[in-house]
Amino acid sequence: MNREIRYVAVGDSYTIGEGVAPEQSWPALLTRHLTATGVNIHLIDNLSVTGRTTRDVIDLALPAYQAAKPLFASLLIGVNDWVQGVDRGTFQRRFEFLLDRMTTALPQSDRLIVVTIPDFSVTPAGAQYGHGRDVSAGIAEFNAIVIAQAKQRRLRVVDIFPTTQQMENDRGLIAPDGLHPSGKEYALWEALIYPVARGMLGGDETVR
Repeated sequence: MNREIRYVAVGDSYTIGEGVAPEQSWPALLTRHLTATGVNIHLIDNLSVTGRTTRDVIDLALPAYQAAKPLFASLLIGVNDWVQGVDRGTFQRRFEFLLDRMTTALPQSDRLIVVTIPDFSVTPAGAQYGHGRDVSAGIAEFNAIVIAQAKQRRLRVVDIFPTTQQMENDRGLIAPDGLHPSGKEYALWEALIYPVARGMLGGDETVR
């Protein structure tokens, strides 16, 4: 039997699955989907907490991530940096540091999937977190950093930003809190992330 792939997810509310049951978070969906298609994988920890910034992840999640000895990981972080007014240069430095430490902890450094920041501006409660700024443009700027730094390290990036903009016209994609995604929206993210993860990890052709 193939060695079990130890998966650790790192992020904020978007990765812990704020607004839905734990089994509806996209890392949980991804793990079940990969398992169903022949990948021997186990989500050993979801080190994501609502409200976390890159600084919080470095200080609070990174030590636990390294101790978990993952063989596969995902990272979706940055929305709270932007909301809290962290400047682009500081965000980039912290994000670079996080990528370097996370990849170093992996036996195969390219087994880290990087996911872009969602566009929360299209949700009913989103505007209040913009503090008068253009949320969509601001998140796009941070995502440009995310994508550039990941690609510089030859990491795969899944860009969910365009998909999240569908929440503007389909309130069924939004959780009852008016801000976070619904289970339906998280499932759309997983559908984008799955083929990238499966390409990294292999598996058979069993259909879910």
